[in-house]
Amino acid sequence: MTAIPRDPHPAPRPRQEVTLAHIAKLAGVSAPTVSKVINGHPGVSSSTRRRIEDLVKEHGWRRRPDTGESSAVVEVVFESLDSLWALELIRGMDEVTQAYGMVLGLTDMRGRRSPHASWIDQVLARRPLGVIAVSADIAERHHERLASRNIPLIALDPRGEPEHGVPSVGATNWNGGLSATRHLLELGHRRIAMVNGPDTLMCCRARLDGYRAALDTAGVPADPGLVRTAPLYVEGGRIQGAALLESPDPPTAVFAANDLQALGVYQAAHRAGLRVPEDVSVVGFDDLPLAQWADPPMTTVHQPLKKMGTAAAQMVLTLASGAAPAEDRVELATRLEVRASTAPPAPPRRR
Repeated sequence: MTAIPRDPHPAPRPRQEVTLAHIAKLAGVSAPTVSKVINGHPGVSSSTRRRIEDLVKEHGWRRRPDTGESSAVVEVVFESLDSLWALELIRGMDEVTQAYGMVLGLTDMRGRRSPHASWIDQVLARRPLGVIAVSADIAERHHERLASRNIPLIALDPRGEPEHGVPSVGATNWNGGLSATRHLLELGHRRIAMVNGPDTLMCCRARLDGYRAALDTAGVPADPGLVRTAPLYVEGGRIQGAALLESPDPPTAVFAANDLQALGVYQAAHRAGLRVPEDVSVVGFDDLPLAQWADPPMTTVHQPLKKMGTAAAQMVLTLASGAAPAEDRVELATRLEVRASTAPPAPPRRR
């Protein structure tokens, strides 16, 4: 019998599919215990849960996309749900999910930067099609647990630079800060203040950089004393607006990092006996409905919040279907909406 020569370069054997039972055997536990961990259910010790999670990650177990186990829910986690800003984003996301017969599941972190410890287990138990994190930090380990179940994660208006592999949707914040400040410069203002939000927020850092770039381009020295930081709420704008307007050399215009702060500057000006825009011009950011209702109607940077929500929902559903989005980083354009809260500076006031 003639021996058949062996192929010196045999084709690699196809990798055997990793099953839930395989993970259970390696972990030394029952398949139902692994199922509890996979689906985010309680009743498993932290050490066993971590061992199973590590095995799932190491062996690349993935939930089969055709099992029909995912629910018709898109999970959305907000740093805070206490403003019209959040409502505009929800409107955009809901428009997409309703069109597909789905619903939104909302988590309010009430100002925390990241979800509470049990959040990930609750989300996995609901088995959503995807998760959208709005200005929220999702821990890498939580991201890995979502990925192991084929649950895509999207960052919407991310707090910082999204980690590699997490697609994001945002707006052109730098250009918004530039256009707001340039508008005030073109009106003749030179003492232009900015009430900014926390520097931990990437959007606020970008708006501040745009403000500074406009001043630099116009040859106007940036006065550090004219930049104040405050929470992105009416009270923050009122407190810092009052401090600016009561200073020995007050600004003739104030650019605020959002419309709520700008409304607070309105209140500070009113309490100081000043008129907007006759005595001080004010520009906001976001273009929430309240900007048009303000007295006078507010000049502000329009941020396409509803479109941002729509883009994020479309992106997460695309990923859930197994397809790749056209772009991993989407930035929608901002634009300046000029209304009645800005005018040329008044002659210097006598003090």
